[in-house]
Amino acid sequence: MKKLLMAAGLTAALSAPAYAEVSGKLVLYTSQPNQDAQQTVDAFTAKHPNVEVEWVRDGTTKVMAKLRAEFEAGAPKPDVLLIADMVTMEGLKAEGRLMAHDGADVSAYDPAIMDTDKTYFSTKLITTGIVYNTAAPMQPTSYKDLLKPEAKDKIAMPSPLTSGAATIHMAALTANPDLGWALYEGLADQGANPKGGNGGTYKAVAGGEKLYGFVVDFLPIRNMLDGAPVEFVFPEEGVSAVTEPVAILSTAQNPDAAKAFVDFLLSEEGQKLAASQGYLAAHPAIAPPEGFPARDAIKLMDFDPADALAKDQSNKLKFTEIFGG
Repeated sequence: MKKLLMAAGLTAALSAPAYAEVSGKLVLYTSQPNQDAQQTVDAFTAKHPNVEVEWVRDGTTKVMAKLRAEFEAGAPKPDVLLIADMVTMEGLKAEGRLMAHDGADVSAYDPAIMDTDKTYFSTKLITTGIVYNTAAPMQPTSYKDLLKPEAKDKIAMPSPLTSGAATIHMAALTANPDLGWALYEGLADQGANPKGGNGGTYKAVAGGEKLYGFVVDFLPIRNMLDGAPVEFVFPEEGVSAVTEPVAILSTAQNPDAAKAFVDFLLSEEGQKLAASQGYLAAHPAIAPPEGFPARDAIKLMDFDPADALAKDQSNKLKFTEIFGG
């Protein structure tokens, strides 16, 4: 009995949050939708009631513009960033703007979506694949299917000049030796006119104005459950993903609370919250939301955020040459 009690005590100790006694103000800058951000903050403060979270929400581009202005003024306000993509985090890391959290437990996660130096941590998988209207004459299974005659003048795409997810998708596809820039040149020949973000692309396909497109997974998957005339395809080559990474700024005023926030997002509870919000959790053991295939059936394309950062401007220039400004 004594051994059992000792084992139970050890289990409790291992499962107890490392920063249970944190307190004070925590400033979060995030690109999460407002409802998701509020749910995330509420769940965190339920576990850490002595922390007061002040949060600012906007798109990643606008969040970064605000943060850049604060850097210039020498007064960055956030302790924690929770934004769309690893490439932006990679840029901040290169500038020495991020604090390592060596104690973060990422043992269960795919190393490909985590920074080896533990300065940022992926929390979700928001993948980009193919959406098609159920009235379409072809059901694509490969990106190359969009180069078939049936898709001529029927393709919608978000622009990587506007959408962070489209930028990541472009970097992943063009780095794939079986696709490369030839795919984008072919899409241009097909009459594709990339513009705006994922919402506009989804609406064009769901409304029948176009029949095929690239889009983030949750838009068609959530809406098809409500009867929208769309299907989402995880192509055979794989999907790209923005991973909504979280990071602590090197200038954080409350690093202990910031570490507790990171730990919460990476915990089973935090990952189940992501799934309940309709996203693929980054943790491979968390069941996908309704409408998604089994997690092990989803193939992620190879993606190197440092390489994507280095090539970002040249990629966007090449894209503009193909499609026009």
